[in-house]
Amino acid sequence: MKQDTFPIKGTDHIEFYVGNAKQAAHYYQTAFGFKLTAYQGPETGVRDRASYVLEQDKIRFVLTSALDPDHAIARHVALHGDGVKVLALWVDDAEYAFHTALARGARQARPLETFHDEFGEVTTASIHTYGDTLHTFVERSKYNGPFMPGFEARTSTMKTEPIGLKYVDHCVGNVELGKMNEWVNFYQDVMGFKLLVTFDDKDISTEYTALMSKVVSNGNGFIKFPINEPADGRKKSQIEEYLDFYHGAGVQHIAVATDDIIHTVDELRNRGVDFLYVPETYYETVVERVGHIDEDLEDLQRLNILIDRDEEGYLLQIFTKPVQDRPTVFYEIIQRVGATSFGKGNFKALFEAIEREQELRGTL
Repeated sequence: MKQDTFPIKGTDHIEFYVGNAKQAAHYYQTAFGFKLTAYQGPETGVRDRASYVLEQDKIRFVLTSALDPDHAIARHVALHGDGVKVLALWVDDAEYAFHTALARGARQARPLETFHDEFGEVTTASIHTYGDTLHTFVERSKYNGPFMPGFEARTSTMKTEPIGLKYVDHCVGNVELGKMNEWVNFYQDVMGFKLLVTFDDKDISTEYTALMSKVVSNGNGFIKFPINEPADGRKKSQIEEYLDFYHGAGVQHIAVATDDIIHTVDELRNRGVDFLYVPETYYETVVERVGHIDEDLEDLQRLNILIDRDEEGYLLQIFTKPVQDRPTVFYEIIQRVGATSFGKGNFKALFEAIEREQELRGTL
C-alpha cells in the first residue's frame, strides 16, 4: 500500500464564513440536528468575530461571522456569500504536515501556531487550496477542551434532536475550466493523495450541460475530494452557475453519511429542508438497474432517494437544494451499503433535476 505523505486521521472540522453566524447556527441545530458545543466572540475576549461550534457524531462545523464590515471575513462573505472557508484536516503532527506540504509546493496561508489553555494545547497551520479555500492541519492529541483554546464550552437552551448524521463522506470542489487537473496534481504531489476515479463529459452530461470530475483520496480513504470543472455544453452548466454566483472556485457540496437514510431524510423534510426533485419515472426501472436492496422501495420513492450499485454493494443518496440564497453550497445525504463509488448511475437524473432548478432561476 502506498505510504501517505503525512497521515491524515480524518476531517477535524469545516469552517464556514457566514453573514450571521448566530442565525446560521440556529438553522443547523433545528434543521440538521446539530448540537452547539463551543463558542468564541466578544464575551470570550475575541473582539473581531463570533464563532459557533456545532457537532453531530464525528461531524464538526464552525460558523464564523465578522463583527466589522471591513474585516477579511466580511469581505469574504460579501464576495462569495455564505460558504466554506476551511477544510481542516486532523493530523498527528501539524508541524511535519505543514513543512512537508510547503516543501512540496503548497502556499502558506497561516503560520504554524500552538494555542494553550487549561485544557492543553492545539497546534495548527494552514495552506491554500482552490479559490479562497484553506486546508488547516490540526494537531490536538494534547487537548481535552471543548474545541480549541479561545473557545468556551457552550450549550443551547433549545432542545435539539440528532438525525443520524455520522461523518463527512466527501467534500466536492468546483474549479474553473482547465483547472481540474492542476488541483488533482496538487493533491497528488503535495498531499500524497491518489487518484480514485475519473468521470468525463460522457459520464456526466445531459442534452444541455456537462462537467468533468476527478476524485482524489488520502491513503486510509477517510478524506475524499472530488474536483469538478465545466465541460462544453449547449447551455450554462451547474458548475459555471456556481462559479458565477460564488465568484470563483470553492466547495460545492458536503456529503454526510448516515446509517438510516430513510429516518434522516424524513426528519430533514419534516424540518423544512428542501431537496432536488427526481421524477417518479426514475423508480420504474431502478430495480432492474440496481437489483435487490434491503430498504422498502416505496419509502425511497416517497422521499425521492436515489439508488446506485457498484461491485462492492449499493448506495442510497439524495441532494438538498442550496442552503443559502445564492445557488452555491448544498448537501448530499448518503448511506453506503458496501458501495465505495459516487452514484454514477444517478448522474443524469441528478443533473436534470439541477437543470430544472437552474431554469427556474433563469440561469440555464
